Parts: sequence; structure tokens; C-alpha cells
Amino acid sequence: MILRAVVESARLDWAAGHGRFTEAAQDPGRADVLHRQLAAVTEHLRRRLGDVFTLAELADAYLGAERWAAIAIDEQAPAPGSDRDLAFVTDAAFQLTSRHAVDYVP
Repeated sequence: MILRAVVESARLDWAAGHGRFTEAAQDPGRADVLHRQLAAVTEHLRRRLGDVFTLAELADAYLGAERWAAIAIDEQAPAPGSDRDLAFVTDAAFQLTSRHAVDYVP
């Protein structure tokens, strides 16, 4: 039951972050950078998880994700102010990746 609560809490964070990402990406001056950062974090996340994963495994990867997500962005899509956007870019990557979990239910 505790694991289920952790997963549901993480999913709420991911959805909220995805909403903030979508809103921020409406700015034409930021959209390209944000999408490149999202792609960098998503790519790294998929390498960490592999092709088959559960929402619980994804939630486990979420712990400490900002540390490795910052590294992924710095390596693949650095931009001024990226530390400001790190949380919602990371959450958006998890939200999009969650849809590929074997136990995903909208």
C-alpha cells in the first residue's frame, strides 16, 4: 500500500511538472531549449530503465533524478537558466516516460 501511495504521489508531481513544461514551452524564445532538455532527460531515463519497466521502477528512478538529469542536460542541452527549469523538465520527462510502463493506466 505504501508503494502505491509513493507511485501515485510521484505521478501527481510528474503531471504538474508536465503542465508547467507545456506552459513554459509556449514561449517561442524558450521552446527549442526546453524541448532539447526534455529529450536529453528522457533519453537518459530510458537508458536507465530499459525497454520494460513498471511505474514503481520509474518512481524509484525519480528519487535523486534531479542530480543525474542536471548532468544529462549539461552534457546534451546546456543553456543559461537551465537550473531554473530542471524540476519541471525532469517531471515532464517522467510523465511522458510513464506512458510506456507495462502497468500504465491513464
